[in-house]
Amino acid sequence: MDRINTQKNNNWPSNLDSSRLADERQNLEWQEKFKQSDADAGIEVTENFERFSQINDMFTRAFWDETVRTRKSDAFFDGHRVAANPRKAQGFQQRDLALRNAGWSVSNMISERKPEEGKREGFQALIEEGGPVSETKLVIEDLQKHTDDTGKIAKLFGADLFGVTHLDLRWHYTKRVDTRDFSAVDNDFPGDMVSADTNVIVMGHAMNHDLVATYPSALAGAATGIEYSHEAAIVVQLVTYIRNLGYNAYGSMNDTALVIPYAIKAGLGEYGRNQMVITPEFGPRVRFSKIFTDMPLVHTKPSLKGVREFCEICTKCADACPPKALPYGPPSENAPNSSTIKGVKKWSADCEKCFGYWAAMGTDCAICMRVCPFNRAYDRWQDKLFLKLAYSRFRKFALWWDNKSNRANRVKPNDWWQS
Repeated sequence: MDRINTQKNNNWPSNLDSSRLADERQNLEWQEKFKQSDADAGIEVTENFERFSQINDMFTRAFWDETVRTRKSDAFFDGHRVAANPRKAQGFQQRDLALRNAGWSVSNMISERKPEEGKREGFQALIEEGGPVSETKLVIEDLQKHTDDTGKIAKLFGADLFGVTHLDLRWHYTKRVDTRDFSAVDNDFPGDMVSADTNVIVMGHAMNHDLVATYPSALAGAATGIEYSHEAAIVVQLVTYIRNLGYNAYGSMNDTALVIPYAIKAGLGEYGRNQMVITPEFGPRVRFSKIFTDMPLVHTKPSLKGVREFCEICTKCADACPPKALPYGPPSENAPNSSTIKGVKKWSADCEKCFGYWAAMGTDCAICMRVCPFNRAYDRWQDKLFLKLAYSRFRKFALWWDNKSNRANRVKPNDWWQS
C-alpha cells in the first residue's frame, strides 16, 4: 500500500486499513465530506458506519464459513461451471441449464483467467485488461460534450445506462478474497486512482424481461449470466477506449467496491425494498458495472423521484419471498448477519436465508425482481402511466392498479420456449 499517493488533495481520505477505518474521526470526516451528495441520493450513513470486507459477502462465505457452506451450496456453484444435473421440472431441464451456463460463459472466460494468483476478475479482483495507456493524451475542449460522447460510446458497445460520479472509498472493500484459499487479503486499489479527481463511470445492463418473468428457474438464471457476460465485454472495451485516449482506467464488476451506492450516486436509479436499484427505464431488472478513471468527466446527478415513498406502502417483494428474507417496515440499521454492511440506514435482506433458498433450488432466485411493480418493459402507454402515478401522490392508486393486473404472474418456462 506504500505506492498510494494522496498528495493531489490533502483533504482526501487515504486508503486506510480496516482497523483505522473504524476510527470515529475518520467516519466523521467522511460524513461531513459526503453529507450533501448522500442527501441528494437518499443515502443515510450513521456514526456506526464501517466499511465492508468482501470476505463477508454471502457468496464468499459459502466457501469458507461452515455455518453457511453445505453440500447443496457446493453443488450450486459447480452446476454453473460443469454439466449440471437436469430435472423434470419446467425451467430445470437440460436446455434450461444449458442456456443459463452458456449465458455465463463469456463472463467466466474473464473471471477464470488467473486462478494461480487467487484472482477472480470482475468478482474478487479488478479486470486486468485494456492495454497500455497512450502517451498522447486527448485534449478535452468541451467537457460536457466529451462526457456525452463517452456515454455514446458506452451505449455503442452495448450498455443500456451510463452515469458518472465521484470516487467514494466508503464503498470499497477493506479486504478482497484470495480465491486459492478464500482468505482475506489487501484490496489493493491503484494508487494513482486514490484521488478526489478520480471519476467512476457506472453502466447499467438490462436483463431480458421475458426471461425474468420465468423466475424462479434455471432458465431465468440465463438473464443474469447473459448480462454479466455482456458487461464483462463492455467494460473491457470502454477501458481500452479510454486508455487509448491517454487516460488511466480500470474495469470492475462486482469486485473492489459495492456498486449499488455508486449507481445511485451516478443518478441511474433509487434504492428499493428488494435491495435493488430501481431505474426509470427498466425497474429493478438491471446489473451494474463500473470503471475507475482519471479522465475528466461531468458528473450525472442523483434524482429522487419517489421510489422510497412507493416502497414504503408496497411489500410485494417481501410477501413473495419464499424464505422470508426481505424486510417489512421502514429502512433501518438492522444488520441480520455479517453479510450486511454496518451503519447504513436502509432495507437489508437476510442474505443467509436468501442464499440458502438459492442453494436448495440449484440456481438463483429473483422472484423479488419479477413481482416488483416497477418491473415493466415500458414500451406500452400503460407502463409509462403507471410510472408517473407511482412517482406521484397517486402512488396508492398505482399499487392498487398493479395488484389488479396479472403483470407479476410467473410465466411457465415451457411457454417461454414455445413463444
